[in-house]
Amino acid sequence: MRRIGLLAWAGAAMAVPAHAAVTASSDAGFVTESSVEIATDAATVYALLIVPGRWWSDSHTYSGDSANMAIDARAGGCFCEALPAQQGSVEHARVVQAMPGKRLRLSGALGPLQADAAVGTLDLVITPAGKGVKVAMTYVVGGYLRGEAAAIAPVVDQVLAEQLHGLKRAAERPPS
Repeated sequence: MRRIGLLAWAGAAMAVPAHAAVTASSDAGFVTESSVEIATDAATVYALLIVPGRWWSDSHTYSGDSANMAIDARAGGCFCEALPAQQGSVEHARVVQAMPGKRLRLSGALGPLQADAAVGTLDLVITPAGKGVKVAMTYVVGGYLRGEAAAIAPVVDQVLAEQLHGLKRAAERPPS
């Protein structure tokens, strides 16, 4: 099951050009960093960021529908997903810092990393740039991983870059 999950992550991520990189990797974990410039203001980006159903890829959910995802943007809040077909839910991460228009920091082992004794910190920082803002995303993962961190890191990096590009597309989409 874990291998299938990683292959699904990898297959869906291959089509996305990303400005992303694995910046560190060891037996103990890895660090990925991605960034994107978005042609809108920080308040708009943050308001969209906390509604993942509008920008997260359906293929990287447990339910198959990102509309089932929500972020309670306050310290201790949940980045959770309802699983209607299973009458259940899953916690992707816990909010550890929420600063509207500036930063959203989450703690959690995303996707197939949940099955291991891994911990992760996903930090999204919004800063002014050009004619809009830059969103920088860093994901630091550590702990026990049954697979090699160096092999898993590029897959995780690509999947997260895909989500960041989804945020950009949603933020820059003309109003309908």
